[in-house]
Amino acid sequence: QVQFVESGGGLVQPGGSLRLSCTASGFPFSRFFLNWVRQAPGKGLEWISTISSLGKTNYADSVKGRFTISRDNAKSMLYLQMDSLKPEDTAVYYCATDRDGSNRGPGTQVTVSS
Repeated sequence: QVQFVESGGGLVQPGGSLRLSCTASGFPFSRFFLNWVRQAPGKGLEWISTISSLGKTNYADSVKGRFTISRDNAKSMLYLQMDSLKPEDTAVYYCATDRDGSNRGPGTQVTVSS
């Protein structure tokens, strides 16, 4: 059974940085493409980044150049380094096996506000 637990969210000022972590279990982590998705207040799920099993990355235009996805297959960990944060990045962030947010964890709240 796929399980994710996200952590690292919090309140940060515009222009600041956060690093999200995701602990995974219940599936062969190293063989899976993995995703970060987010849901802003009152909006649907938004895909923001994918990393392949070999580390190839892809980003939504809204975060390209500011966010960096990475993984540690030995530890079954997924990460999202978020820099130059903007108020519009405020959302609950999830790791997931699919771009549509299927098989995601409970999420971690990120709030960008002064």
